[in-house]
Amino acid sequence: MVVDSEGLPVELAFVQVRGTLNGAMTNEKGYYSLSVNTGDSCTLVFSCIGYSKTQRIIPSVDGDMTVSVRMRSAAIELGEAVVTRSRINMNTVQQMDPSKLRTIVDPYGGSIESQIVTFGMGVSTSSELTSQYSVRGGNYDENIVYVNGTEVYRPLLIRSGQQEGLSFINPDMTGAVRFSSGGYDAYYGDKMSSVLDVTYKKPEAFEGAVTAGMLGANAYVGNTSGKFTQVTGLRYKRGTTLLKTLDTKGDYDPTFTDFQTYMTYTFSPRFEMSLLGNFSKNTYNFTPSNKITSFGTVQDAKSFEVYYDGGEKDEFTTYFGSGSMKYNLNENNSLTLQFTAFESHESESYDIGGEYKLNDIIEADGETETIPIGVGKFLEHARDRLRSKVTNVSLLGTHKSTNNTFLWALGYQKESIHDRIKEWEMRDSMGYSLPHNEEILQVYKNLFSENDLQSNRFSGYIQDTYKFRIEQGLFSATLGLRAGYWDYNDELIVSPRGSVGFVPSRNQNLTFRLASGLYYQSPFYKEFRMTETDDKDNSYIVLNKNIKSQRSVHFVLGGDYTFYVDTRPFKLTTEVYYKKMDDLVPYTVNDVKVTYYGKNVAKGSVAGVDLKLFGQFVPGTDSWINFSLMKAEREWDGKKTPLPTDQRYSVSLFFTDYWPNYDRIKLSLKAIWADGLPFSSPDYSYTQDFRSKGYRRIDMGLAYRILSSEDLIRDKQFWGFFKNIWLGVDVFNLLDIKNVSSYSWISDINGRQWAVPNYLTGRQINFKLVAEF
Repeated sequence: MVVDSEGLPVELAFVQVRGTLNGAMTNEKGYYSLSVNTGDSCTLVFSCIGYSKTQRIIPSVDGDMTVSVRMRSAAIELGEAVVTRSRINMNTVQQMDPSKLRTIVDPYGGSIESQIVTFGMGVSTSSELTSQYSVRGGNYDENIVYVNGTEVYRPLLIRSGQQEGLSFINPDMTGAVRFSSGGYDAYYGDKMSSVLDVTYKKPEAFEGAVTAGMLGANAYVGNTSGKFTQVTGLRYKRGTTLLKTLDTKGDYDPTFTDFQTYMTYTFSPRFEMSLLGNFSKNTYNFTPSNKITSFGTVQDAKSFEVYYDGGEKDEFTTYFGSGSMKYNLNENNSLTLQFTAFESHESESYDIGGEYKLNDIIEADGETETIPIGVGKFLEHARDRLRSKVTNVSLLGTHKSTNNTFLWALGYQKESIHDRIKEWEMRDSMGYSLPHNEEILQVYKNLFSENDLQSNRFSGYIQDTYKFRIEQGLFSATLGLRAGYWDYNDELIVSPRGSVGFVPSRNQNLTFRLASGLYYQSPFYKEFRMTETDDKDNSYIVLNKNIKSQRSVHFVLGGDYTFYVDTRPFKLTTEVYYKKMDDLVPYTVNDVKVTYYGKNVAKGSVAGVDLKLFGQFVPGTDSWINFSLMKAEREWDGKKTPLPTDQRYSVSLFFTDYWPNYDRIKLSLKAIWADGLPFSSPDYSYTQDFRSKGYRRIDMGLAYRILSSEDLIRDKQFWGFFKNIWLGVDVFNLLDIKNVSSYSWISDINGRQWAVPNYLTGRQINFKLVAEF
């Protein structure tokens, strides 16, 4: 058996009889098997990427023997810093360390998703107020998120980042993070863009932390008592100070609360049970007062003024529970029975009126003159209610042998949706109600929905991973097949997927991989809501019974190159990809709200290249930079247009540093410099005629460790309880760049429409205190 310095099994270690071609590779449990002539002496050589080579001399082989070794990490000592070589990555899944998120800069409050935006390849965002992200031309709904092997959901009614609050994933409770930008295995579900797979930790001793700042507070505690482990977290977020930097002024009163607990109990080495529970309540109250926005160019400057009346009150309450029972039949076979229940209650209510004025800004002889070119009034009303319930039961199996890992699963899911929408908007421009009608008073637009949905889904997959080594190098091949059936549209989908990884023997600093597969996106609810209009111009939402799953074929070719610069390790990763898509449902994006056409009428493609340099730019700290080029387009009725998520280029950076010879002071810097997104006027929603300004943002944070485990003050009774205490100061949007989340369309006196930008947050300073124990 081969283990590391912590006693954990080392997979993919190569055990070879020195001077021969006789060798074997360890499995996931670190075991290997070799045949050697009895009575001979031999030397076994143990090698693995990321570890120092080890030898064991056998003076005489006497029948069946057990030879176990402990391999040391290939580390380099740099003063107090220890540099460890990264392990090989044979598939498209990247792994991220979530342990240091508390002290890094993040306007969203240290979320896993905001870190994925810079860490993941091909990942982009256009708002710091949301945890949602786009991956290689896909929208937010095309990303699947797992926590402990269970898919998690987000509210359906959210329109803006201000409403969103906290994401499901609690970073304090997170033990492992895996992310794939495409070409992932059949083990993962039916989405077209990416998978985020999060595993909560099982504490090995008592631990905890408390974080408090201007944006909110978090606390968690974990412990173990032998067979029982638990980790429990509570999060509270306000974000009022950040929202006050928006152009729209008023009384912001958001309150976001989340409670989670994860417990496991090991009855015996063969049988374990686990339970994950979550309660989340996001409340967003807002009373706007006024908004003044300047836009345009130096030669054609404009301003937009609005004075509001009324307010908005939204509430999103979520209940989630997941339990599993795992039974190990023997050393190589296990079964897991998993139950999941999710319920969401969403309420959105607002009555907001206002008077607006669109102005020309004229600069002449050093004086500024404001000339009104459009005035009007509006009144917006909504009473939206949505309840959703999802229950799931799955049976999963695992079989492991020397070189193979075989996985299979069967699942059943029941869904229930209750949707009630009542929205309307009135507009008055230059003394006339729009649309103008001499006979009756009409609203500018309205939308109604009274839909209920009950449906059932069945799913399953099989997958086999085979790893073997030949003289030329190490191979890993994964083949899988995923299938699903939905009784609402009587559709059966089958998705074959596969990947191959290779590490050449002559240069183990290189890794190559190729992945391809068929990825369906079965509609959940939003995708098949169609809007129809009656003869009185009233708009209704109806459900499309003939909807089909959207489909995407992935081709991903990539590789890693590991190298050293002045004894500091780096890894350069490159991936080239192409996605061919059909049966697409066209959609528009307004802030974070994705609105679908409701029919499979389009096809499309996405092609691009991603490059990532990961390493220790400063000894002992991890930093990385991502660069992406992409083209994403769709074709509808013979016309090609960019996808709403066609961000043609993106550069993201995460950099960490510490004060020379004094690691109590640490710096974190996050930067995004990306292309703007396509958008259209409401009259031509799907043409994508325009492109917004680019998203450019730099956030910087400094953290000072007031107390550490090495300080003598720990000898005192109270302070000895703490491991570390950090005091941090963050500067969000360091350069105070005005980024755009969406556009409002306003008409002037000549009937010309103007796209008025809705700007995101400005520069803001945040203070926080982190105590770890």
